[in-house]
Amino acid sequence: MRMFSTAATAVALACVFSAGCRSTQPPIATAASVDLGRFMGDWYVIANIPTFIERNAYNAVESYRLAPDGTIDTTFTFNKGSYDGPLKRYTPRGFVLDRNSNAIWGMQFIWPIKADYRIVYVSDAYDSTIVGRVARDYVWIMARTPQIPDDQYQALLAIVEREGYDVSQVKRVPQQAGVADARAK
Repeated sequence: MRMFSTAATAVALACVFSAGCRSTQPPIATAASVDLGRFMGDWYVIANIPTFIERNAYNAVESYRLAPDGTIDTTFTFNKGSYDGPLKRYTPRGFVLDRNSNAIWGMQFIWPIKADYRIVYVSDAYDSTIVGRVARDYVWIMARTPQIPDDQYQALLAIVEREGYDVSQVKRVPQQAGVADARAK
């Protein structure tokens, strides 16, 4: 039964992430250039427009590792429902689709579907980023630390709004210092 549940979740994720990829809105901006080596590592999800699996997520961390074949090994972990809730783990694979900028990826939860995944913004120091989608249905504000100053958060949220998102849908993700840090290692 556990195997069916995981497979059913993967199919549902693929459907969610592939739905609405075509949009009549203007193209979403992406970072001009992403240094993949610097982008790799752990990113704490500070806020998002959550997918169905991310609702009630605590201590959410997205981790990227560049694989020898050029794909991105991705691990997304979080506690469900509370800081000490059950640990959930998903391992989609990222595919860089635009090698000129490295900012447009396909994220594959289940073969052969690659969901739209765009690095909208990355700071010069590679300590904060925004990942979005052309459909503007989901967005992730992430940082290298579990918390960021409110003025930095507001600046990132302004970028999200400028890209055509309804920021009233963006929700802060509870992060408990130390818990996600230990899991990310």
